[in-house]
Amino acid sequence: MERKFMRRFQSYKKSLDALREARKRDMSDSFVLSGTSAKFSITFDLAWKSMKDILIEYYAITDFVAGSPREVLKKAFQAEMIAGDEWMEMLDVRNRLTHDYDGEIIMEYCRKIIEVYIPKFTEFGLWVEKINN
Repeated sequence: MERKFMRRFQSYKKSLDALREARKRDMSDSFVLSGTSAKFSITFDLAWKSMKDILIEYYAITDFVAGSPREVLKKAFQAEMIAGDEWMEMLDVRNRLTHDYDGEIIMEYCRKIIEVYIPKFTEFGLWVEKINN
């Protein structure tokens, strides 16, 4: 794989590992919640950008708006890189979290991030590692 992609994917894996730490933390702590929010957003951004790299390099798919995670997710779904509606939900949650000034949104989605979204991130990581071998 392309060197730029590999660096991005390695960052993705590190970010996901850090996000997994949320499972062991006290989610009533505002500092933990803000860290979980930040790591979720970073992990999501690294995921869709990695998907974009794969779509371009392996599938020669370029007919999406370059800066549009929604378009990239649609193409990744069509290429069977990802499955389920959770990825579009994650995009919406990530967008909402950028305007979460009082921590209400992260409190609402924290359990879903831990129970649903982290496994989706993990599935994608395993898929990438499988095609890379």
